Amino acid sequence: MPTYHLNVNGSQKMVETEADTPLLYVLRDYLELNGPKFGCGLAQCGSCHILINGNVATSCTLPIASIGEAEITTLEGLASGNEKLHKVQQAFLDEQAAQCGYCLNGMVITTVGLLNKNPNPTDVEIRNALQGNLCRCGTHSRIIRAIKTAAKNL
Repeated sequence: MPTYHLNVNGSQKMVETEADTPLLYVLRDYLELNGPKFGCGLAQCGSCHILINGNVATSCTLPIASIGEAEITTLEGLASGNEKLHKVQQAFLDEQAAQCGYCLNGMVITTVGLLNKNPNPTDVEIRNALQGNLCRCGTHSRIIRAIKTAAKNL
């Protein structure tokens, strides 16, 4: 079985698994990171979103062999330095932008990816960025408010 060296949340990790193992399974089952969730398994709901080199990626369909030396960031790795939470995570808490929380990983990761590229997005740009995230709880207005709050605080 091949061995893969991964850069996850700023730490080097080594995993032995098959080349076609989805990165989501590696993160959750081997590295015990619970931020990314299994939702649909078809890259359509956003629950498994992570950042690869700062860009949003769907980890449920991404084979580990395709990662190479890319920098992987999960929900657990967003905060840096003395921060307990990343400013986006704090904004989601402050605006109470979650109910069940299952989609929250994808929403937060997508927001960080959006704000990395566009620190002052419009409502339309926010909605377009979130199109790949499925949420059934109905907190969309609070999510958009949280993203605007995070953009002001970054």
